[in-house]
Amino acid sequence: MMFSARYLRPSQPLPSYLLHPARIRSHCGRHYSSSSSTSNGTNQEEEKEEEGQSQSRRRIRVISCDVTGTLVSFLGKIEDHYGNAARTCGVTLPPTRISSIGPCFNRAYVETSMSYPCFGNTEISAKDWWRRCVGRSFELVGTSMTEEEQERVFQRVYSKFGSHAVYGVFPDAIPFLKWCHRRGIVTGVVSNADERYGDSILPMLGLGDDMRFLTFSKNVGFEKPGKEIYQAAMKQSEPWLCLVNNSDGDGNKNDDPLDSSNDHNSPSSPSPPLKPEEVLHIGNDFKKDYLGAKDAGFHAVLLDRYDEKYLAKSWRQKGAPVFKDLVDVVEYLGRERFELGPSRASSSE
Repeated sequence: MMFSARYLRPSQPLPSYLLHPARIRSHCGRHYSSSSSTSNGTNQEEEKEEEGQSQSRRRIRVISCDVTGTLVSFLGKIEDHYGNAARTCGVTLPPTRISSIGPCFNRAYVETSMSYPCFGNTEISAKDWWRRCVGRSFELVGTSMTEEEQERVFQRVYSKFGSHAVYGVFPDAIPFLKWCHRRGIVTGVVSNADERYGDSILPMLGLGDDMRFLTFSKNVGFEKPGKEIYQAAMKQSEPWLCLVNNSDGDGNKNDDPLDSSNDHNSPSSPSPPLKPEEVLHIGNDFKKDYLGAKDAGFHAVLLDRYDEKYLAKSWRQKGAPVFKDLVDVVEYLGRERFELGPSRASSSE
């Protein structure tokens, strides 16, 4: 995960069917018959036809999401955040050096990643990884600081990037996750990031409740686009699949798969093994999110959150489905006639 100078797009009013997930059925690839408009015989024929078609239909049981640029956007610019932290700590930076912080940070990020892949994995803590990255950024800028000043500036930067000040949630993210939950789809994160996202940032932004699994490169020791991190996500999502078979979809029951008192977790409600083709990954990077997920056997789509027309066009030319937002993804699942959530056989066992 790299910090970005991109801005959060202004909030757009959401279509009513996404704000009210129960009304989204017409977009989900299933037919719902009405006794007032069709006869019983016709209904039975449609049901038989649908049952036959469902044998060959694709099913999505798990949706994994990238974080930055997919669910969350950084607010402001990296040079402003770093420059303000230095100024607050009494370190003066001329305008020319402030403007160079962005490129210097990008270089420092790459260098630190090469020295300590996956945010240090088990070798160093994530905080120490960022201490090295921030320090190297200012070193490349050409800023002279004492060790005490370096530590004060780092603490300001580190605290800032753990707060509301630099993150915004895209307005369709939470409604989309709740819609998935009601459809019996297990949702989670696959991200080249450290565990602080899962420990504090996502819950702080209101994205923790409907995230069932959190797969971060720091924890698993692999990064996107490597298929290993996607395989780890599959493994982490599987304990949650047994919970959707008997769920009422309202989120009122115990969702802890490790709780032995949970009725959903009994051996009498098994869940079929998860297949890679039953997972959809949503991201915003062609190589990391699209090619990586496809290599792992997942379905994959990309979001063009920032209206980058030429980049999005190149993605489409390479075969990736590209959409503006998560509302488009819901409609895509309907158009492509994906079955969603647990299979009828598993939900009736």
